[in-house]
Amino acid sequence: MTSAEQAGGSAVLQPRTGRRRSPRQRAQRVRVVSYALGAAVLAALVLVPDWPRIQRNFLDGGVFADQFPKIVTIAARNTVVYTVLSFTGGLVLGLTMALLRLSTIRPYRWFAAVYIEIFRGLPALLTISLIGFAIPIALGVGFPVVLGVETGGIIALSLVAGAYMAETIRAGIEAVPRGQMEAARSLGMPYGQAMRSIVIPQAFRIIIPPLTNELVLLLKDTALLSILGVTVTSKELTKFARDGVNQNFNGTPIVAAGLLYLAITIPLTRLVAQLEKRNRRSR
Repeated sequence: MTSAEQAGGSAVLQPRTGRRRSPRQRAQRVRVVSYALGAAVLAALVLVPDWPRIQRNFLDGGVFADQFPKIVTIAARNTVVYTVLSFTGGLVLGLTMALLRLSTIRPYRWFAAVYIEIFRGLPALLTISLIGFAIPIALGVGFPVVLGVETGGIIALSLVAGAYMAETIRAGIEAVPRGQMEAARSLGMPYGQAMRSIVIPQAFRIIIPPLTNELVLLLKDTALLSILGVTVTSKELTKFARDGVNQNFNGTPIVAAGLLYLAITIPLTRLVAQLEKRNRRSR
């Protein structure tokens, strides 16, 4: 081999001398770019909008003050009542259907499966319309009033929520180790008592997050109940805000309703987060 070939070979085998960035340096560079992009977006959100116009149309102090206290004592109260009653009804239906889905009796499983598939497949708005209008026409009776609100919409939301909760609860029950039931049965505990005392409580600890999501969704779905027609004393937040917009030709009532929605949901989600932490520590 000639000296030129040896020189060429050594040149090919010679490693690169360029300096590479460490993972920490690359992560720092990505962080700086992210902060810069965030600052640019924030500056655009602050500088681009016409804030005086936004204030006149959506942040009018006089219109905002005019919504109180009725938006709290009537609209927010009714929204909470609709949500709590619908969630309670849905939880009872969901637990019942989940147990039927897990039953060894085939007709029970079929019935629960048909219920779940129907009410998960139909839009909530369509279900509310069918329950709220079709049942009174078919039976010739009206829905009773509970806590100042009509129960037709509550029944419809309960049916929809129950279908989703049934699958959530069933998944939670199946997530409990089989050894829990087997241990209870080996001690002579009947199946029903073991399910009530051991399996279901553990399942509900597992499914706290999805049940909370369902509660928040129900809170927002109460806005759909306005299609059934409401009285002055049975309006929920969204209907109250829409009527306020029509009366004042101003969007401030929508902002007020949004703030009240957040005032209800944020403490709820934070409470659930604390419950999750406590359950993790206990496990």
